[in-house]
Amino acid sequence: MSYRIRSPVRAAPCTRRRTLRITACPNLFAGLPAQADEEIFETLLARPGLRVERILSAGQASPPGFWYDQDGDEWVAVLQGSAELRFADEPAPRLLAAGDHLLIPAHRRHRVERTANPTIWLAVHCAPR
Repeated sequence: MSYRIRSPVRAAPCTRRRTLRITACPNLFAGLPAQADEEIFETLLARPGLRVERILSAGQASPPGFWYDQDGDEWVAVLQGSAELRFADEPAPRLLAAGDHLLIPAHRRHRVERTANPTIWLAVHCAPR
């Protein structure tokens, strides 16, 4: 296999620099409760139009008859555990295992049928377009 090396491209100088200071390096798999009655939602990053969350599930499911209907898109990934998501427009739930991810478009009605204990999700919420 051969690789081609490109010559460096010079970018225009920045007039304003933004420095991010990381004060801690938390682990997505740390701090898991042994049991939780409700899902735990932790905002990891929030910016205008964007929110990243870690969601910890411990066997929870959406209440009977409840459907999420969100104004913005949501991308979810299962990092550990498993879950079944049901969409109102599909006949059967989708099984998500560790490593699986999907995009839930705005206003696509969905619900959580079940989660393993524990299940760790990473969710990215985008503002409506």
